[in-house]
Amino acid sequence: MLGLPSRPTTLPALLRDAAERFGEHPAYVDGATVTSYAELLVRVETAAAAYVARGLEPGRAVAVWAPNSTEWAVAALAVTYAGGVLVPLNSRYTAHEVADVLTRTDAAIAVVADGFLGRTQIADLAGLGTTTQLVDLADLADDGTTPDHLAEARQRADAATPDDVADVLFTSGTTGRSKGAMSAHRQTIGVAQAWAELGGVRAEDRYLVVNPFFHSFGYKIGIVVGLLTGATLFPVATFDVDQTMRTIQDQRITLLPGAPTIYQSLLAAPSRSDVDLSSLRLAVTGAAVVPVVLIERMRAASPDGLGIDQVVTAFGMTEAVVVTMCREGDSAETVATTNGRAIPGMEIRIDGAASPTDEGELLVRGEHVMLGYLDDPEATAAAIDADGWLHTGDVGTLDEAGNLRITDRLKDMYISGGFNVYPAEVEQVLLRLDGVDDVAVVGSPDERLGEVGTAYVVGSATAQDVVAFARQRLANFKVPRHVTHVDALPRNLSGKVLKTQLRSS
Repeated sequence: MLGLPSRPTTLPALLRDAAERFGEHPAYVDGATVTSYAELLVRVETAAAAYVARGLEPGRAVAVWAPNSTEWAVAALAVTYAGGVLVPLNSRYTAHEVADVLTRTDAAIAVVADGFLGRTQIADLAGLGTTTQLVDLADLADDGTTPDHLAEARQRADAATPDDVADVLFTSGTTGRSKGAMSAHRQTIGVAQAWAELGGVRAEDRYLVVNPFFHSFGYKIGIVVGLLTGATLFPVATFDVDQTMRTIQDQRITLLPGAPTIYQSLLAAPSRSDVDLSSLRLAVTGAAVVPVVLIERMRAASPDGLGIDQVVTAFGMTEAVVVTMCREGDSAETVATTNGRAIPGMEIRIDGAASPTDEGELLVRGEHVMLGYLDDPEATAAAIDADGWLHTGDVGTLDEAGNLRITDRLKDMYISGGFNVYPAEVEQVLLRLDGVDDVAVVGSPDERLGEVGTAYVVGSATAQDVVAFARQRLANFKVPRHVTHVDALPRNLSGKVLKTQLRSS
């Protein structure tokens, strides 16, 4: 790597290394609770011993279903410390969605923030008949572990290897069936190190983590970046613009990566002029089209802008986390209209392009591309060819400097508020509603969220019925915001819905 010295290539060893290097330096500030790197190791070892006491065997999956918090980080890091495989779950998922993932991963334990957003997660899962052991996040370490359990956890941490599977993060495909992207310890650490180097992250940085820990960006580019650099993380459970601005001011936050909607919310906040945001030095955004004027305003000094010293965009996906990234010194035009150049350890090309600037499917290859999809060799073979190129399904171009510009998607996926939404999954759910004879979902432009779902429905179900049914079974960001009734969906001769016609209607 270019900037940071070589670090351990397993997560348990990296955690121990961070505790030794950074000691009493704050690792997490969560409300009034401050946890140092030395304390973080103690807490993780205690939680790892609790997993052992609860019967976790090496190689078994442990799911974490909770919002951002220090406790999330402890629970997650303890999984690999105890020899398990981490499966982060979207905190907005319904119990039905979580139960499906628990079954497919054969999860031994699910750690749950019961009561988050006023819900009854454990009761809901129990009601679905899950056989996975359910543990309230607040009670994880309160189970009377013994010194033998702690000794066993430490032995498992010692036994971890760089090529062991560390985590499985779920994405989806155009078929609507979610797929679990597997990463090894060396990959989870390697991509975090590349990102940290390009951002110049250091121990003095104070990192407000708005990106969810269950997402690869919050987990790998948040928690793992902290272990590598000694930066202090401030977890955000739910985004509130006024609270976020107060935290930036009061805690002198320096790092604020996030979706474009985060910065648009800050710029539009009526109370922005009442707070001091001048401590911000690095913002990394992407996941949606970024207007040039947004980058300019993010960089502009107050009162017109946010005054962020370094603003860059990046391109990534669950299967590779971070693929490309802009660099310090790139123009606002480059940052806003491209996703930057390939990061160290990765290479990109445009499939079938006769010249570098031709449009085609983006292919990705390198150290950080996933090991494959969990228990799905056919999907893995379809995604990664014999030469190791990951076929992203995104259409783009490369300029002469190697900057990537995404121009379209081969897949129907759209991005709402920074989260990928796969229409086929939503359609499968809606087709179970009485009164929906046929349905197609497409992404529609939205000023605040980038894109939101529009459901084109054939049948007698009302728009209210469609939305209510979806809310019961899908995370909020997947629920269509608009419902349009049509007599029939446009299809080609093979029966495929012509979604291009729907988007332009």
